Amino acid sequence: MPKGSNVPVPTTALRVELGWRSGTGVPDADASALLLVSGKVRSDTDFVFYNQPAHTSGAIRHEGKRDSGGRVTDSLVVDLARVEPAVETVVLAASSDGGSFGKVPDLYIEVREDGRDTVVARFDSTGATVETAFVLGEFYRRQGAWKFRAVGQGYDTGLAGLARDFGITVDEPQQAAPPARPAAPAPQPAAPARPLTPPAAPPPPAAPPATPPAQPVRLTKVTLTKAAPSVSLTKQGGTSGMMRVNLNWEVRKQFSGWGDKLGRAVAMHSDLDLDLCALYELTDGRKGVVQALGNAYGALNRPPFIHLDGDDRTGATSSGENLTINLDQQQQLRRVLVFVTIYEGARSFADLHATVTLTPQHGAPIDFSLDECTVPSTVCALLLITNNGGELTVQREARYLVPARGVSPQRTVDHTYGWGMNWTPGRK
Repeated sequence: MPKGSNVPVPTTALRVELGWRSGTGVPDADASALLLVSGKVRSDTDFVFYNQPAHTSGAIRHEGKRDSGGRVTDSLVVDLARVEPAVETVVLAASSDGGSFGKVPDLYIEVREDGRDTVVARFDSTGATVETAFVLGEFYRRQGAWKFRAVGQGYDTGLAGLARDFGITVDEPQQAAPPARPAAPAPQPAAPARPLTPPAAPPPPAAPPATPPAQPVRLTKVTLTKAAPSVSLTKQGGTSGMMRVNLNWEVRKQFSGWGDKLGRAVAMHSDLDLDLCALYELTDGRKGVVQALGNAYGALNRPPFIHLDGDDRTGATSSGENLTINLDQQQQLRRVLVFVTIYEGARSFADLHATVTLTPQHGAPIDFSLDECTVPSTVCALLLITNNGGELTVQREARYLVPARGVSPQRTVDHTYGWGMNWTPGRK
């Protein structure tokens, strides 16, 4: 599509894919969406991006990145049938992280029917220089139907500048004010005169305080990669409160792509069930596992200070699988290994796109995507949290493991990372 042109789109679930070619020195990029009424958001919840991945209406969901064959994509799923009637426009934007779009080759936005290969619209953005954010396209209502327009409007103020233009309140680090010079001593007031009339009645009680304004949107994040696989929670200021670990996934194809002994494709069923788990070791030497298998859901206010929220069998919702870690008890945690197993529905992680996000109560969110699986793996080590002399560090593992015949995924992870536990069969 040329810039400024438009095309009708079906009122169905659509996949919006932001894509570019990866390489040395190429900045990262992120997709986002804004729901507008009269050119502005109604509130900060109308902004969908990596730190706020789902709209309250369920109409838009940010699904995260995939890196395959030298190309990176970041996807949004937009269900136009669920967009609220008041919303007139859905802006589709891109922002760069670590450089300008002049260094991002082959940038494009593509709209597909979700679950199909049918391309509804595509706009290739060219000629970028110093821009650090773009409105690449938009969905808009026209006579009761939806259309897509190729926009291509650039900003050199990044995602923060773009968001502010549409009415978002952005939370940015505040500069410390210089210390004020001490003021001269104030003169002492004279003794009050004796009142000639009785004192006035006390003022009526103050009205109750107004509802506090919504918290500004935080744009900061940390993305772990092969080149930069670790981050210090301590240096990020994220060592207290509760930290959520979220796993979200989607099945890209109907078949896993992994053959059986006869070379036949193995089906990836729609009832795929992944289990998020954690091995833990406390500073007093106690070890264990948190998992749905055996109903070992853990606890937050007593050892192991880790809790599995539930057992999600879809992954395509905004919730996915979640673990919560009580960082107020960090001094009792020596190490925590978070991993995922396939309980049923597939023989390997092939054709599965998964994103891991850590959201500490304080400090920037941390995320990363899993690489493409090319081995018959049923267990993947996701991340390792270690406590070294009081410093908490998160290490991206993203390591697919292949259990030996007759060996459980849990025992495989244990052996690989040297946990040294005894295992017995379990069920859920």
